[in-house]
Amino acid sequence: MEIDEVKKILPKPDVDCLIEKGYEFEVNQLDGNIHVIIDAFGFPAYSPNQASILLILPAGYPNAKPDMFWTYPDVKLKDGRWPAACEVHQDFHGKSWQRWSRHSPAPWRPGVDCLRNYLTMVIREIGKGI
Repeated sequence: MEIDEVKKILPKPDVDCLIEKGYEFEVNQLDGNIHVIIDAFGFPAYSPNQASILLILPAGYPNAKPDMFWTYPDVKLKDGRWPAACEVHQDFHGKSWQRWSRHSPAPWRPGVDCLRNYLTMVIREIGKGI
């Protein structure tokens, strides 16, 4: 999908964030939600150390708070164990995605928070290595 098409789905600051960070990404709409897939996302404390990550932005985004994230292929701890709360899989886009049940305790601030904030939470959770 061309960037101009993506900007019709995602707010401009979100598209700018993805481009600024140098991510290779695709954006789709499914069941009223926006799916952002970022390729080669870093998982330094895990194996493999890179995977695709799926962010599902709910209907009503950017006023509605995103929750959880998914990876493909499966990502495990270096010792082969599943990360905490990551055993469930869900099918999206013809693949079985590993669900990371991670929930930000901070309230979502409509009109302030955006994909940049959500990605910060995701990166922080991945950085915990648990």
